[in-house]
Amino acid sequence: MKHSNNSKVFLLKILLHIFLVFLVCVILFPVLWLILNSLKTNQEMFLNSLALPKKWMAVNYVTAWNKGLFSYFKNSILVSAVSLLFILFISSFLAYGLTRFQLPGSTFLFFLVLGGMALSEQVALVPLYKILQSLKLYNTQWAIILPYVAFRIPFTMFLLRSYFISIPRELEEAAIVDGCNSLQRFFLIIVPVSRPVLASCAIVNLNFVWNEFLFANVFLESKSIMTIPLGLMAFQGDLKSDYVVMLAGILIASLPMIILFLCMQKQFVRGLTQGAVKG
Repeated sequence: MKHSNNSKVFLLKILLHIFLVFLVCVILFPVLWLILNSLKTNQEMFLNSLALPKKWMAVNYVTAWNKGLFSYFKNSILVSAVSLLFILFISSFLAYGLTRFQLPGSTFLFFLVLGGMALSEQVALVPLYKILQSLKLYNTQWAIILPYVAFRIPFTMFLLRSYFISIPRELEEAAIVDGCNSLQRFFLIIVPVSRPVLASCAIVNLNFVWNEFLFANVFLESKSIMTIPLGLMAFQGDLKSDYVVMLAGILIASLPMIILFLCMQKQFVRGLTQGAVKG
């Protein structure tokens, strides 16, 4: 009986591994197709998109970069960096205040901010458009940075608050004895201990900001300040027949998030799981 049970477990493991390998192939096939065809000529791609290139056209990436992708890339880095800085800064302070200071109305404030997660981006488009125009911010990079920050604070605050609750107060009590004020306790104790969840929040929010299209499409007009998603649409219009260069541009635009996740995947998973379990 024991041998039979072991055989069943072994068979299930084999089937599970086969299924996982199949999933990996399904996920990786479009990526490999994209890489393969970005290194071909247009003629080769249309003749046989699955064949290896006769000549590896790495120059497609240089062409894509020089056709304007550099400008979009630079704009996305600037917008993403500023947005992420504000999101983490405001959310972490808000989460710290809600978990460490028993102020009147703190519970109401928590649910009020959390309610922002229920607000749809599409519903807010018209009011935001009018607000940004009245503030003379329309068609500037602040026109997308401010909505990004506002819409990402609720989720980030919720995740950070769940993690901050789990941090033992004894750590801060020892710092109070040493004469540290609230700000010092936050930067010297809470921030270092919370690095995994901060990394998780950074990756999730950066993925949203880097790939966001709706706000950028509505609030930006000038080509000089377009971000990657909007820029790729304009890029596609500029390269109506040069498909391989367009594929190279898409791959270049995807690389930062792929590299970031590969470098920080351990902290990302640990931060999310610890925040979820401890919260």
